[in-house]
Amino acid sequence: MTAVDELWFLADRAAQQAEQTYHTLSSRYDSFILAERTDRVSRPRFRTLADRIVNCGAPYGAHTIVYNRIDGGSVLLVYHDGVNKWVLPGGEIDGGETYREAAVRELHEEAGIDATYEGLTMLTRVTITTRSYQTWGVLPVFAAQTECVETTVSDPDNEITAAKWFSFSSLPEETRDRSALKEWWDGQKETAE
Repeated sequence: MTAVDELWFLADRAAQQAEQTYHTLSSRYDSFILAERTDRVSRPRFRTLADRIVNCGAPYGAHTIVYNRIDGGSVLLVYHDGVNKWVLPGGEIDGGETYREAAVRELHEEAGIDATYEGLTMLTRVTITTRSYQTWGVLPVFAAQTECVETTVSDPDNEITAAKWFSFSSLPEETRDRSALKEWWDGQKETAE
C-alpha cells in the first residue's frame, strides 16, 4: 500500500507544479494556441514523467515549430525512433535552462538548425495516465523562422534519426499532433493576409 500512496503523492505534486508552470507561461506570453492530449503510459514511465513534471512542469521539455516561408511554407520535423513518429524538435530542460533555451538547444542538437525565435505559440496540456493514476504537465512550443534548409542530426540521446522539411499541407500521417500543427499554420496564414 505504501507504493500506491507514494505514486498518488507524486502525481499530486506533479499536478501542482504543472498548474504553477501553466500560469507562469500564460502570464508571460500574450497569444498562443491551447491544445490538449492524453498519453497512456506504463507505470515506470508514469513515474519518470511525473518526476520531470515535479522538476520543471513539463514532461517532455520544450519544442519548436520551425518554419520556412520562402518555399511557400514548410515545417521541420524530426523522426523519433522511440515513438515511431515525426515530431517537432525539442526535449528535456537541462539544469537551470528556461523553456526557450531548452528549445533552442534541442533544435540545434536534433537538426543542426539555427532560427529566429518569435515566442510561445502553443501550450499543450498533456494528461498522463496509468491504470488508476493520473497527472498532467505542459508542453510549451515556440515558433521560429529560418532560411536554413540543410539539416544535420547530432542527437546525443540517439533517439532522433532524421530531420526533414514538410509542407504543412502534406504532413506525414505518422506526425504527432498533426491537427494542432495544421491549425497553427492556418492561423499564421490568416495573420499574414
